[in-house]
Amino acid sequence: MSNAHDADTRPGRLLLLLPLQAACVAGLGLLVCGPLAGRWPLSAEDGVNRALAARRGVPATALSDVMSVLAGTGSVIGLTLAACVALVWVPRVPRWREAVFLAVSVAAQSAVFVLVTLVVERPRPDVPHLDGAPPTSSFPSGHVGASVALFGGLAVLAAGRLRGARRNVVVGVLLLLPLAVAGSRVYRGMHHPSDVVAGLLNGACTLLVVAYALLLPATGAAPGPAARGGPPATRSGGGGGGGGGGTPSGARGRVVVVRHPHACGRETAARVRAVLRGHGYADQVWEQTSVEEPCGALAVRTAEADASLVVVCGGDGTVRACADVMAGTGIPLAIVPCGTGNLLARNLRLPTDPTAALHEALSGEAVGLDVGRVNGDGFTPTRFVVMAGAGFDAAVVRDASARLKERLGWAAYVVSALRHLRDPRMRLSIRLDGAAPLERRARMVVIGNVGSLQGGLPLLPDARPDSGRLEVVLLDPRGAGGWLAAVGHLASGTRGGRARPAPGGSGRRAARGALEYFSAARIELGFARAQPRELDGDAFPAGTRMTVEVEPGALRVYLPVPARSGTPDEPVTDGAQGAAALAAGD
Repeated sequence: MSNAHDADTRPGRLLLLLPLQAACVAGLGLLVCGPLAGRWPLSAEDGVNRALAARRGVPATALSDVMSVLAGTGSVIGLTLAACVALVWVPRVPRWREAVFLAVSVAAQSAVFVLVTLVVERPRPDVPHLDGAPPTSSFPSGHVGASVALFGGLAVLAAGRLRGARRNVVVGVLLLLPLAVAGSRVYRGMHHPSDVVAGLLNGACTLLVVAYALLLPATGAAPGPAARGGPPATRSGGGGGGGGGGTPSGARGRVVVVRHPHACGRETAARVRAVLRGHGYADQVWEQTSVEEPCGALAVRTAEADASLVVVCGGDGTVRACADVMAGTGIPLAIVPCGTGNLLARNLRLPTDPTAALHEALSGEAVGLDVGRVNGDGFTPTRFVVMAGAGFDAAVVRDASARLKERLGWAAYVVSALRHLRDPRMRLSIRLDGAAPLERRARMVVIGNVGSLQGGLPLLPDARPDSGRLEVVLLDPRGAGGWLAAVGHLASGTRGGRARPAPGGSGRRAARGALEYFSAARIELGFARAQPRELDGDAFPAGTRMTVEVEPGALRVYLPVPARSGTPDEPVTDGAQGAAALAAGD
């Protein structure tokens, strides 16, 4: 699949390597405890532990005690929290990305460690222990892995911020600490040498994956003058929906701007006003959202103002609410991505910077995109533009902490997902385009108008927002192997063509049956028990029925027009055809 936002999200997809890392470390542990246990150098480990125990002295013991305390669970948690708070509160501009990187590195290493110890059971060395032995496997060393994640993570941050001799000293000291912890754990009789080596590898691999995924700068379109609040740069030719180029002269009609007050702050709102003025939209009517009115009084405002454009400043939930009102009216939308996920904007290849996205979109053309229309027990008919789901994903959306979403962004959903991994499977029936219903068991069902999740994860690789159809996936992994197979398949980005039902009543299966794909214009779902449901990241009341239909081309959305190119990877496109191809991710 050609990812809709390759440059910006491919690094984030690397986080999916962490389950594979856990499996590899566990496999290594089983080899160490089994077939390789009697082979050199593992056969010499007991001798090393006995020799160190026989030569213990007061100074070395005191130093090892300091190292073990420094890398203990309480110390690591406390130091990580202190470092994250310092990164957020001390600098003039909070360093959220760096704080999240450090916290995720320590948490991910700990998660891998816990998973491995569930599989590998290696006894502690048969020598006197200087610490109380916790009821966990000796393989790998949790103290060593945690010290690598914490002090190695601080070394990465220091290397990027400090200069000259100061950087060399600080980074060198930070990198020596995990090695000192490793030596102290063997010296104190708590681990075999291979245990601490595995701890070093586990921490280093976790650090590498998380650093590449979270610290890599976003490489979307760089904000131009418009993104900084000034007039947009002039372009020759192009669409713009009525003006030639990026800065059309003269008034362009009245625009209604829907603003989520928390997602779109005052500074961003001021920049949006400037970009709109630069594109000729001086007559602006601003409408603020609320819990009771997620799109404000949009329907009233567009009628009163005789609007020629609606600008949505918010996340996927705000966009969905506005799309529900504007679908079928012919009035185009321009999206200013300011939310937690911004999945529609990412799938449409809009820049991640809010005002850069607006500038690029208004310099392009308005094209028709599909929307999904949902009926169900417990809520009035409504539309979605990204995905609708029931089961596991809806429970994750429903229970994600609002405070964590403000602090961590989409990573808050990962925390919520961990709480629901052991939720029971659901029984459901699925009817596609009026055919005979299919009976299934699954953990979740997702219906998508677009296909990629955060990190570029292609949950529905065949989904296109201008195809006139909706894609469906049932997720039903069995055990740890099933989850690993599903994650591995999704991370590979494999496509397999349209997933139309086969004569035998099955869709296209993948990942050893953990995933099953379908495609239809109308999908009817029935659940044996009431299931949580979600539309575009908004939780809806639990229910037993959902009917979803596609409305082809019902919503007009401004999208950037790609530059002409004759290369095979960038086919020649023009006008609305180019914008649609861009939206499709081809």
